[in-house]
Amino acid sequence: MPIRLVYALIALLLVVALPSLAELYTEWLWFGETGYQSVFLKTLAAKALIGAAVFVPAFLFLLGNLRIALRGFTSPYVLFPGGGDLQPIVLEPRHFGLVAILVSALLAFFLGVVASSQWLAILRFLEPTPFGQADPLFGYDVAFFVFTLPFLDIARYICFALVVLAAIGSVAAYVGGGRLSVGPEGFSIDLKARQHLLLLGAGAFALLAWGAYLDIPRLLTTPSGIVFGASFVDVNLRLYVLQGMLVVAGLGAAAAAYAAFTRANWPVAAGVGAYLLVWIGGGGAATGLQQLVVTPDEQQREAPYLVHNIAATRQAFDLDVVEERAVSGDALLTLQDIEDNAETINNVRLWDHQPLLDTFGQIQEIRTYYEFASVDNDRYVVDGEYRQTMLSSRELNSDSLPNRSWVNERLQYTHGFGVALGPVNQVTQEGLPVLFIQDLPPRSETDLAVEQPSIYFGELSNDYVLVNTGTDEFHYPEGEDNVSTRYDGTGGVEIGSLFRRLLFSLRFRSYEILVSGQLDAESRLIYHRNISDRVATIAPFLRYDADPYLVIADGRLYWMRDAYTVSDRYPYSTPVTNGINYIRNSVKIVIDAYNGTTTFYLAEPDDPIGTTLGKIFPGLLKPLDEMPETLQQHIRYPEGIFSLQTAMYSTFHMTNPSVFYNREDEWEVPVIDNEQMEPYYTIMRLPGEERAEFIQMLPFTPRGKNNLAAWMVARSDGENYGKMLVFQFPKQKLVFGPSQVVARINQDQEISPQITLWNQQGSEVIQGTLLVIPIEEALLYIRPLYLRASGGRIPELKRVVVAYQNQIVMEETLDQALNRLFAGPSDRLAPSVPTLVADAATSVPLPAAAVTVTGGLAERAQGHYSRALRAQRDGDWARYGQEIEQLGEVLEEMQDSGGNQD
Repeated sequence: MPIRLVYALIALLLVVALPSLAELYTEWLWFGETGYQSVFLKTLAAKALIGAAVFVPAFLFLLGNLRIALRGFTSPYVLFPGGGDLQPIVLEPRHFGLVAILVSALLAFFLGVVASSQWLAILRFLEPTPFGQADPLFGYDVAFFVFTLPFLDIARYICFALVVLAAIGSVAAYVGGGRLSVGPEGFSIDLKARQHLLLLGAGAFALLAWGAYLDIPRLLTTPSGIVFGASFVDVNLRLYVLQGMLVVAGLGAAAAAYAAFTRANWPVAAGVGAYLLVWIGGGGAATGLQQLVVTPDEQQREAPYLVHNIAATRQAFDLDVVEERAVSGDALLTLQDIEDNAETINNVRLWDHQPLLDTFGQIQEIRTYYEFASVDNDRYVVDGEYRQTMLSSRELNSDSLPNRSWVNERLQYTHGFGVALGPVNQVTQEGLPVLFIQDLPPRSETDLAVEQPSIYFGELSNDYVLVNTGTDEFHYPEGEDNVSTRYDGTGGVEIGSLFRRLLFSLRFRSYEILVSGQLDAESRLIYHRNISDRVATIAPFLRYDADPYLVIADGRLYWMRDAYTVSDRYPYSTPVTNGINYIRNSVKIVIDAYNGTTTFYLAEPDDPIGTTLGKIFPGLLKPLDEMPETLQQHIRYPEGIFSLQTAMYSTFHMTNPSVFYNREDEWEVPVIDNEQMEPYYTIMRLPGEERAEFIQMLPFTPRGKNNLAAWMVARSDGENYGKMLVFQFPKQKLVFGPSQVVARINQDQEISPQITLWNQQGSEVIQGTLLVIPIEEALLYIRPLYLRASGGRIPELKRVVVAYQNQIVMEETLDQALNRLFAGPSDRLAPSVPTLVADAATSVPLPAAAVTVTGGLAERAQGHYSRALRAQRDGDWARYGQEIEQLGEVLEEMQDSGGNQD
């Protein structure tokens, strides 16, 4: 029987341990392939050493206390008295030592695991980097709060847990041994047991004193009324209460130690009573001070601490460097202003992400197993012109394969292929996007080309594949046949020996890896292919932006991802909803879509947290200067951090404590169609700047109002990267806000009936993102309208609505709408403004000269006639009548003009 039990235990151990060992070893191989084995080793070593450093003293401390408590056991102890067919369970005195060892080891192991999970906080404590900024109350460098205080908290919690566990175990042993009891005659305790427990009590008092000491600086990182951080009550009362608790707890520790070696009990009672008195009394006094002194004059009392709160929050979210500029908002635009800002107009984003993604899915997926996961905004120099583009990768979704066999999923259909890329503002005559790069294999209509279109690493690539096997890989479809390929990149881990195959088989729970005849020693297994999983596996200590984006550089495809260093310990800084009160976009990551090569770059060398991580993991973060220039051109300011910064700036742009307290000038992000506006990328020439640039922007309205208060931008190009500007409108002037413009569009007598008519005909009208486009010191509002036919899946861009001051127009293209707004009878947009309509057959922009509109009456007549025909096709009879009437007026002008010439 014992031998069978041993065999069973061995089998259980193998079942549990082998998969874990297989995963550990294959992770080791993967980190070696990626070049980050040192990070893996440092992490494992840190966890193991920290766990051991806690386990050993914890085990000795617990075991020592239990052995002291078990000395009174001299007779067997009945755990279970038995009954019926059940035998009693009795512990003999010789077993007590073994029980103490097992219990102590188990509890110490648990504490070691808890401590090892805090490995990063401990390593950051060992490699701190000064912030160079001191808190305004105690003068500590911010690094104390970010790096030192978390470590001291961890140490105190573990020590307190040890004392509590030792006390619980000792009390249980003393009760079991009869040395501590409560009976009719009252409380009874052995002298040695009393001494032991009082010494543990002294340790608990000492830890309470330590906790009070740490709670003093913690006042600056906890909320207190209207101030995040130490407020008037904290500074003038709670600080002294904590100091009192520190002193009382220290005296309580001394009193408990004194009582342990005497028969006096009053010192302990006095210590407990004094501690409770200070604790409870201090809380009551703080409440009274708040109600009687602060609340009646809160603004005046809290003003100095609001100043600290405002300044710290602006520093922590990098808002103290935002440049503020004033704009009038009511400048009158002319056709010349439009032409002078041609780069801005030519890059207005008329394609929204979701409609474009739906369209790509219908016209460019080609096969059912391809999928476009997302659409990314970027900018390229295309044929010598700086253009904003929208790009999406054609990834392979193995779940959509017609035949989901192991060979198909793992050996044959291994990668996605190519991209769809087009300008943000051009459409074909059918309302579909113009594409610079399209089809399979990728075909480019410009000087922007993709020479290596295979995508082995992407947003959908979430499982392993095997390459260099006996089965050729599917590359792309060509007519009725398929083109095959062989992987010649550097990604993946060699299968190698039979032992490796066994471990990979265990890791991926796939017996085919072990037995398949298609694999040999040189076959490579590619895993961690999902780019989110890939970067998080290498560096789990970073926070990642939610939107990775694809870049074309030197003919290859690369993924770029932003990562943040964050903290919730910045003194006096107000946190956002997820607890973060400090953030920097310190890391940029590049992943080769073919090889999987992953490189981390330190984008903000002045960030102390990023610098500390660089010291913990030497070689992980490379200087940003080492990033190839072709990739640096595509760095963009990430949306995640900009969203946080705009949310905080809407309140913390108020630096006057009186204005801040009363929230006199608080802003908010506009809400349109019950959804809050999101930041968006665009190319524009900012007011006061000489050239257009790639920016991200978001407007603000006053809280509770709909008019526009300001708009904020984050710049992404060159030496201006990361600079933020806010353009504020005069408070005494009314500038229409987004929701007001949307309401006016929906009430427009021309636009509203047309939308209603389309919807009644069974089509679905999709109203795109309302774009706020600053031109000089005025604003244009532009909103694309998409039409999805009944039963159809492809949204088509059918109209563009443009609002300027009190005017709203809707036309088929942006240049036509601008012509209606700004061009007089003999004026039209200059040739420098290209058409937004492309030839349907070629899907490339028509030459500007081919669409230049002259100022002649004949062309005006032709325009009215064309619009009348379109209105007739759309069933818009009201518009048809208007255009025919205007056509008649032009014809009369032509007749009069002809008569004058005669």
